[in-house]
Amino acid sequence: MGIQENQPPPSGSSGETQSPEAVLSSLIGQLETFNQNFRQGLSADIQRLQKDKNRLIENIEQLQYQYEKLQTQHHQALSERQYAQQQVWLKQLAQVLASNLQRELVARINRLRTSSDAPLLTTDPSGLLPEGSLKSDLSTQELEAVLDTSLNDTFRELQQELSSYQSDLSQRLSHMQSLEQQVEMLLETVVSRLREQIDRSPIADGERKPEPSTQTPIEPVRPQPTGVKGSKPPTQASHSSSPVQLGLFLALLSAIALSLFNVCLKIILIGPAPRQIFGLFEIEGIISPGIGNSLLILLLRMIVVMALMPVVATFLYPAVWSDMKRFIQSRDTPLILTVIGSGFFLFLSQVCIYIAIGEIPTGIAITIFFIYPIVTVLASWGLFGDRPTFIRVAAMVIILAGGILCLPSFFGAALGNTQVGIIAAMSAGIAFAGYVLLTQMAAGKLHPIPFSLVNFASIFVFCCVSLMFLPDSLGMDVDVSLWQGLIIGGVVLGVLTLCSYLLNNFAIRSAGAALASIIGTSGPALTALFAFLIIGEALTLKQIIGMALVILGVGAMSIERLVGSKKKAA
Repeated sequence: MGIQENQPPPSGSSGETQSPEAVLSSLIGQLETFNQNFRQGLSADIQRLQKDKNRLIENIEQLQYQYEKLQTQHHQALSERQYAQQQVWLKQLAQVLASNLQRELVARINRLRTSSDAPLLTTDPSGLLPEGSLKSDLSTQELEAVLDTSLNDTFRELQQELSSYQSDLSQRLSHMQSLEQQVEMLLETVVSRLREQIDRSPIADGERKPEPSTQTPIEPVRPQPTGVKGSKPPTQASHSSSPVQLGLFLALLSAIALSLFNVCLKIILIGPAPRQIFGLFEIEGIISPGIGNSLLILLLRMIVVMALMPVVATFLYPAVWSDMKRFIQSRDTPLILTVIGSGFFLFLSQVCIYIAIGEIPTGIAITIFFIYPIVTVLASWGLFGDRPTFIRVAAMVIILAGGILCLPSFFGAALGNTQVGIIAAMSAGIAFAGYVLLTQMAAGKLHPIPFSLVNFASIFVFCCVSLMFLPDSLGMDVDVSLWQGLIIGGVVLGVLTLCSYLLNNFAIRSAGAALASIIGTSGPALTALFAFLIIGEALTLKQIIGMALVILGVGAMSIERLVGSKKKAA
């Protein structure tokens, strides 16, 4: 009995020992945890080493620059010391030669005096000159000839040495003059290039805030200057009429591209009834409106934009990648958060306007969206102390009245859909106002082209993250057989986005940001017109009047900014 109690329990006994599978799974879990912690530690060490490497590279570059600077200063000081030493040597050589000549002349004169004082003179009864006097005259002439020859040789040698030193100095001076000319040419080239960059840059005055754009949120609004003070000579200050007319035409084409974008989006979305395209054939639609489907459409469009935008950005602004590298390496956390935050608000505006276009008429959705200048003016007053003028207050009242007139009827079977569309359009306008405010805060710190590229990339990332964590109840609902048409629609939307972006950029370069924004106020009217012509989407008289009031109010704000910018420039 005691032997049985001391025996170990069998392997199959419950709870006292673990099975090999459990031990193995536990060991595997521990190994995975250790592997994950080890990889995280290695990643942190690699990042720290990379930062140290970058810091060391910067320090090495600074040391190399300081070494080159010290070498240059050393060579300059050495050349100056050599020149001073040569001058001292010349003075010492002249003094030695002068002292040697003086001693030789004194010795010759003493010898002449000694020979003349000797008793060579004798009397001659004939009355002629004595023989000693004749010898003295001959020796004096010889000495004078020797002295002349010696002095000539000495002065000739001095002249040769001086001429050699003079030629050496002249060569050094000519070399210094050539170096000076090269440096001047290099500086002139650098200055001219900087002036060209400043003239081409849409933002040359960092203190000026960008004007809120009047475009729909189909593309990021670039910070737009109202003009560059003093960047051009007076002869080029007044633009000719042809570039301005070309810029206005390009701005109109940009607005048309955005309006076509809105209508194409409406065609992609499934409506209560099939849509007649030009009254010739019907299209059922591809995808139903909703948060998940709107995110999917936005993602497909951003894939096209991100594939083509690098080429477009390099064409518009060749220094875009150097600016992007400087922006990333600047470690300016407030600026980075501001740019990414502007992209987030633009992302929200995009999603909301997609939902609104799917639920209410396209022109009405865009018109309600244009309430964002009211939010922008009020927020600028509270954040930046920019007190609204009387014209802005009157324009806000007109925009608000027009927006109320544009609201669809609240009576009917589609009451819920109408409310969703109105709320989504208003939310899109409010989110876009937040984007404009953050764009104003980042003005002058980042060029508009890299700014737009970061915005597009932010929208792409936010789309991917949102689709990954979106609840199933709000997720995508797409028929598998319609994926091909949906992809084609995304490509069309992306191409229209880039076309509008290019046209608007060239319009700003030709006509200026203020004039281009005035043309952009025609967005609701053009959207309603194309919606009526393409898909037969009609508006009531009250809605047309409300749309006209909104366009009038936004246009008044744009004209007021244009006049104010001209006064500041003057």
